[in-house]
Amino acid sequence: MQILVPEGLDARVRKAAQRTRMSKGAWVRRAMERAIADDKEPVDPLERLSALGAPTGDIDQMLAEIEAGRG
Repeated sequence: MQILVPEGLDARVRKAAQRTRMSKGAWVRRAMERAIADDKEPVDPLERLSALGAPTGDIDQMLAEIEAGRG
């Protein structure tokens, strides 16, 4: 496969590959594998937020708790 890319993108890929001590080809193959893997499972933004384990609740109650903590 041959892919033509603008010089700026080529330079960014080269630098990224150097940072990871990989060849450009290996770096691009890894990036392509990751992109395909990410594309297989659609990401539900609400599921991602709930996975964070952040506090949730009624907005008025949460704001009151925040304000109470400032005192």
